[in-house]
Amino acid sequence: MLRPPIPENESERVETLRSLHILDTPPEERFDRLTRLARRLFGVPIAAVTLVDSHRQWFKSHPGLGACETPRDVSFCGHAILDDDLFLVNDASADVRFADNPLVTGDPNIRFYAGYPLTVDNGSRLGTLCLIDSKPRALDDEERVLLRDLARMAEQEIAAVQLATTDELTGLSNRRGFEALAHHAIKLCKRAQKPASLLFFDLNGFKQINDVYGHAEGDRALIAFATVLRTALRDSDVIGRLGGDEFVVLLTESDQEGTLQTIERLRHQLELQNQSARTPYQLHCSVGTATYTPDSPQTIDDLLAQADVAMYANKRAQR
Repeated sequence: MLRPPIPENESERVETLRSLHILDTPPEERFDRLTRLARRLFGVPIAAVTLVDSHRQWFKSHPGLGACETPRDVSFCGHAILDDDLFLVNDASADVRFADNPLVTGDPNIRFYAGYPLTVDNGSRLGTLCLIDSKPRALDDEERVLLRDLARMAEQEIAAVQLATTDELTGLSNRRGFEALAHHAIKLCKRAQKPASLLFFDLNGFKQINDVYGHAEGDRALIAFATVLRTALRDSDVIGRLGGDEFVVLLTESDQEGTLQTIERLRHQLELQNQSARTPYQLHCSVGTATYTPDSPQTIDDLLAQADVAMYANKRAQR
């Protein structure tokens, strides 16, 4: 087994990693959504955002993998951070560097590994976004580009750890966080030639809830609606609260029929919420949609503007 060499800038790299105060922190949706998306796009059982500490490899997000860390000496990611490009192992059992690695000979029985290093502004490579499979496989050129794009999204999330990209009340992405994630999701849809839809929601009568029952109850209403969105939507969809009672969702790989089905599922979930809630009011919403096609020049701002106009038309129609 070949142990990963130590990078030349190891001291600066580790200092940079620890200055982020991200090691040993709880799971975060911003990273978990990326790894869930990676698993779905590539059809692998394991995807992870890893951070390589001085003596260990720690997983910030690791769906499909039971362990939360491994020794650095046996890590594949320790090798991946040595270079700026993709680190690819098609069949670890046939690779002299890894054939007798305990992660290959035992659980999780790694055969295929693909990892892009995650780099921050000072050039330090802190970890990877990686794919793992128990079967040998390869990546074509298009898949390599897709994985690189996902890694760039992970880099942006690391850079944003110390910035306010999460809505404190609901735990959803705020406007900045949503626009960053949605921008990259649209790029992935364009590259993969997949459609997408943006949904713009506004709670009907929210001002009255605040005026009659108080702002604390208004906050509970917003949290309840955010829970409805999380429950009804897929793991890979991007959800955000723009502010006030305005929420947005980007549905990736969703055509018009799929979008209509999603809206019906959301309305059904909202009905269930109203039936189970012990509140003197019920939650209702208006929704507008905008459709993205891979050959379209539309940006996230364009889609937001279109969906906003459609939402107000829907609100007027309900009145």
